[in-house]
Amino acid sequence: MNIQKVFYGIILLGCVFPLVVPFVDEKAMESNVTRIENETKTTKVVQNETLAPDVQSVKTVNVSAAQGKENSKEPEKKEEVKKEEPKVQTIKQVEALKPEADIVYDGMTLDQLAKKLNKSLGSTIANKGSLYASYSLQMGVDPYVAVAITLQETGCKWNCSTLVKKCNNVGGMKGSPGCNGGSYKKFNTIDEGIKAYIDNLSKNYYKKGLNTVEKINTKYASSKTWSSKINRYINEIKSK
Repeated sequence: MNIQKVFYGIILLGCVFPLVVPFVDEKAMESNVTRIENETKTTKVVQNETLAPDVQSVKTVNVSAAQGKENSKEPEKKEEVKKEEPKVQTIKQVEALKPEADIVYDGMTLDQLAKKLNKSLGSTIANKGSLYASYSLQMGVDPYVAVAITLQETGCKWNCSTLVKKCNNVGGMKGSPGCNGGSYKKFNTIDEGIKAYIDNLSKNYYKKGLNTVEKINTKYASSKTWSSKINRYINEIKSK
């Protein structure tokens, strides 16, 4: 009896076990699949969560780098052209820059001599000191003597004579063409008359050794007191 129960139990177990085992296995497999899928999802989530900050940091780094490049660009500096303001110089500074003029006569430059002579020249021959100074020295004539004789012969210290005003004759020279048909020579301009007068002193007096007022007197004028009058004018010219 017991043997039969055991036998039937074995047979029953043999029939049921194949049915139970697959069922158990299938449940276990489903459980395993579900577990694996969950693990996969978890892994993806973890990976996404892990990568997201890195991606964000990469973007941040790129943006920062781009901003750094823009900030590193220095603004172009425009060269400013400064206009130099003209320097205003005083009269003394301008005069200091001028080359020193040569001393030409009696310790004076030509300009200084001309200014001195102008102080004695009036009327028609006013401001002709430069011509008297330069041409007299050029022709070897004493400028003081040339001006002094003119003042004596023409009265141009105050008011020049008609011979000067109408015929530009500053030395009482004779010749043709005559002034108003007379014996005194007529010149076209006052400068021409002054030069002709100095030429006459140079050619007919100084170059012939008559180079003082006293020596000139012997030929130029018949009056023996003429030279003293000329010397007074010379002293007056020098004193101015």
